[in-house]
Amino acid sequence: MNKEDLRIVFLGTPDFAVESLRRIVDGGYNVVGVVTMPDKPAGRGHKMYHSPVKEFAEARGLHLMQPVKLKDPEFVDELRSLNADLFIVIAFRMLPEVVWTMPRLGTFNLHASLLPRYRGAAPINWAVINGDTETGVTTFFLKHEIDTGDIIAQERVEILPTDNVGDVHDRLMMLGADLTIKTIDDIIAGTLTTTPQDRLLGETEATPAPKIFKETCKIDWTAPAETIHNLVRGLSPYPAAWATLVDGDTELGAVKIFETRVTDTPSATPGEIIIEGDRLTVGCGDGRRIEILSLQAPGKRRMPVADFLRGSRLANPKFI
Repeated sequence: MNKEDLRIVFLGTPDFAVESLRRIVDGGYNVVGVVTMPDKPAGRGHKMYHSPVKEFAEARGLHLMQPVKLKDPEFVDELRSLNADLFIVIAFRMLPEVVWTMPRLGTFNLHASLLPRYRGAAPINWAVINGDTETGVTTFFLKHEIDTGDIIAQERVEILPTDNVGDVHDRLMMLGADLTIKTIDDIIAGTLTTTPQDRLLGETEATPAPKIFKETCKIDWTAPAETIHNLVRGLSPYPAAWATLVDGDTELGAVKIFETRVTDTPSATPGEIIIEGDRLTVGCGDGRRIEILSLQAPGKRRMPVADFLRGSRLANPKFI
């Protein structure tokens, strides 16, 4: 079989998925259908949000499907009518068995971690939050339990001390597109081999990567400075770590924190804010301080701390 004869259906939603879809289309592979999330209202004006995958698919004239329910008989029949040989899933919803068992060559997923580490919705965030120095991408065939299928291939990448989750996301997006193409080519050539994840357990620990919620992002100032710093890195630029700013008895609201560094300055109590010139440091649970470099106050844009301090009149501030 050559790549023009291999009938592919692509399922994905965010920018992370678009790069792989672009490589597939530009590489001359035969994409017979694209599945993405339905449009939904977003923002203050409730303008309809179209997923990045939808925007790409429409720009390239690809056959697009946006089912509300993946078990809907009309959607399943339409999907079956495409006679696809292979489904590729990147950053999409959990598929029902009637869908992922449909193509004769199976359904493979690109996941942004070195499985079995970080199974779940937010693998890139948790790798950075946990202070890992390495991560990667994995292709694997789907099975019943989420992110547990047999591994096809993996590629590794270093997480630098200066990286935030946005930096790592962008590197993995490009690396993942490379691996997606390699996996397709191996399937076409018949050279593909797989490894059950159970074989890797012992060398690599299976770890969860649950969805990020607002409370996940709240800073606990009793934690060690390095832990807080990694939380900020792992949530920047989106959705961003946050803490409530208080000045005396007045609560000023939630402040998003985007950049920090651990300092060697004298200790302060957890949450205590010390302002020295255009610098702002905060006490942590291990007696160390972190310096906040950029933030976003309620109702304001993101800005360097020096700009924030010039426009504020804080008398007795702290974070809680």
